[in-house]
Amino acid sequence: MRTTARGLSERYGCTALKKNPDSHIWVNEIREEDEIYGSYLVRTKRLGMTRNGDPFLSLTLADRSGEIEAKVWERANELSALFDEGDVIEVAGRANSYRGQLQVTLSGLKVVKEVPDISLFLEKSSKSISEMMGSLREILGEITDSHMRALVEKFLSDRHFMSLFKKAPAAKNFHHNYIGGLLEHTLSVCQLARMVADHYPELDRDLLLTGAFLHDIGKVNELQFERQIDYTDEGRLLGHLVSGVSMVKQKLGALKNFPTEISLRLEHLILSHHGTHEFGSPKRPKFLEAFALHLIDDLDAKVNGLGRFIEKDTQKGDWTDFNRLFERYFLKGRVQSAEKNKDPGLREDKRQRALF
Repeated sequence: MRTTARGLSERYGCTALKKNPDSHIWVNEIREEDEIYGSYLVRTKRLGMTRNGDPFLSLTLADRSGEIEAKVWERANELSALFDEGDVIEVAGRANSYRGQLQVTLSGLKVVKEVPDISLFLEKSSKSISEMMGSLREILGEITDSHMRALVEKFLSDRHFMSLFKKAPAAKNFHHNYIGGLLEHTLSVCQLARMVADHYPELDRDLLLTGAFLHDIGKVNELQFERQIDYTDEGRLLGHLVSGVSMVKQKLGALKNFPTEISLRLEHLILSHHGTHEFGSPKRPKFLEAFALHLIDDLDAKVNGLGRFIEKDTQKGDWTDFNRLFERYFLKGRVQSAEKNKDPGLREDKRQRALF
């Protein structure tokens, strides 16, 4: 048991905690019965009411290692007025298990007005940005069509765009939702597109690779990622598909004699890569490369998102907690042998007779 919270709570009261950044406990290291304190980002905040009519606070706290649920049972109204979602708070609390899930009951908190290092709260890609960019440039260097190559170079030489592209997440929640996630996802989609184009020679390789690079560029405008990942106004009003097409049109304006057919196909690749209207595509894929890009993008997003869900799951046993997005449990451990479920004291013939 790590003891810090109780002493802080008694000595400094509920809203004033001693600063000791070296004692920060990362979310993914919190275990049941740990007494903790540290600075965490408030991802969500909800003021509720118990059955007895007493107010309480339900929070989602996060650092770059993950997130955890937290509850405030005392002075909830008073403390709720001190901070909002997106703020960083310093907390004291104790970890416990509720219905099989780990959560923290807070005994003290205060708002951190000056955050010394925002990287504490935003997860980063585990892969090297420079190495990923090198690999991406190598793949894009294989594009032989002069028009598509010129369009790609317009983006690669745009310093403002590239500075955002290398830092941006690929999503708010499900997949590659961390700093550098957009670059990691784009590189992976381009790598898969190259393999698919090799396997299916009937596909236009240059068109598929260019579309793979451009398909999510609008996310640099759709998402903001200062303290936490959230949608910008443009993201909520337009979305990254429309934004991406607009960015391509802007670059095309500086290129002379760009073929209309290629521009239409590239714009369709961006607008249709989510596959269906249900998932936000204004258009469904209507040629082979568009179908291929949609399936590649979907594969990469789901493998990353589900892999991270399984990795971060805290449910005990071989199965994850219920995933609401996919409406199922996922196997994260080994398949248990049927032999383990048999009663060793029951002979085979008796087991057989017991069936009838």
